[in-house]
Amino acid sequence: MSIERQIRLIAGSLILISLGLAVWVNGNFLWLTAFVGANLFQSAITKWCLMEDILRKFENKEGGGSCCGGEEAKHS
Repeated sequence: MSIERQIRLIAGSLILISLGLAVWVNGNFLWLTAFVGANLFQSAITKWCLMEDILRKFENKEGGGSCCGGEEAKHS
């Protein structure tokens, strides 16, 4: 999965989770929704995304970030 799709998945999940928590637990969880939205807005303007940097670091440590596209698949 591409990093862009991973970011969309994480952002969408955080928004839906925080909305659910705001409805059923405490309205202050809407601040998480606002934070995610502000980060999406900021990344669209500056073309820099902290989540992208984080995912790239984990991708390098995990050896490519793909369960089926590793070295074994390249040599087959």
